[in-house]
Amino acid sequence: MVHSSANTPIGFTTDCLQNVNVHLRGVEESAAYYSTIGQVSGVNELIWALKALQLTDLTTLAGDDCQSNVRRLCIRAAFPFTDHELRFLDNDVKSKIHTAAVCVYPSRVRDAYETLQSLEGGKRIEIAAVATGFPTGQYPLSTRLQEIQYAIAQGATEIDIVIDRTLVLCGEWQKLYDEIVEMRNACGITVHMKTILAIGELGTFENVYKASMVAMMAGADFIKTSTGKESVNATLEVGLIMIRAIQDFYKLTNRKIGFKPAGGVRSVQDAIAWMSLIKSTLGNEWLQPHLFRFGASGLLDDIEKNVKNHFQKHA
Repeated sequence: MVHSSANTPIGFTTDCLQNVNVHLRGVEESAAYYSTIGQVSGVNELIWALKALQLTDLTTLAGDDCQSNVRRLCIRAAFPFTDHELRFLDNDVKSKIHTAAVCVYPSRVRDAYETLQSLEGGKRIEIAAVATGFPTGQYPLSTRLQEIQYAIAQGATEIDIVIDRTLVLCGEWQKLYDEIVEMRNACGITVHMKTILAIGELGTFENVYKASMVAMMAGADFIKTSTGKESVNATLEVGLIMIRAIQDFYKLTNRKIGFKPAGGVRSVQDAIAWMSLIKSTLGNEWLQPHLFRFGASGLLDDIEKNVKNHFQKHA
């Protein structure tokens, strides 16, 4: 995978934070529509399933993560199917059947790095590390920045930061911007930074939009819905709000910012609904790993089931 150049901070302004209003009924109706157009079957479902696989950050963020289960995660990310299961595909297509990244805690990055380096086949799978006091962000800024630096030193190529939600709830937009800029600087220009908003703890859709805009102004390469640890995670409704922010930021700057729904995307049909939403709003160009990802631990289970069932039927 080839990353696009990193986003860089622009000057902070409150202009795009004024007069933000969300029409809730319209958002709900649009989300319902996209959930229905994502219902496909047969070979179309297979094609979408394989596409979703290539857009997935395969994730383990458990308290009992250790070297062995991170190694298994990486091997599964690189080789989700056997050659026999993919025998109907040509070799060029088969070589691309792997996840976009693995996502782990900073202390497990070295395990992921060493495993992926040892695998044959030349597959480029990114290593994402959650950092900056995941999942709450309730830690001193100095230690959050040290987490970023540590993860990169261990081999991380992407950093998923979390914001301090209290700054959003208190309307401290300048401070939020300043903190994210510090995190952007810690990531440098070669490591991509995804900014987790933890939308379930931001209070309102208006706050989700404003936090999205501030994160992009501060240099986020991606905006991400959730840590997966909140009571409310990725929903199509909140996705529409964040996508509108991405569209508005693009109009202002001509910069394309990525989007990552995380938490609650468990089935192929869930993934298809999200991809349909992206295709209809941001366009096909966004359906590439450098602009769209799923953060998921269970999605691959359903993708594997879907693909194996399809090929068994056509054996």
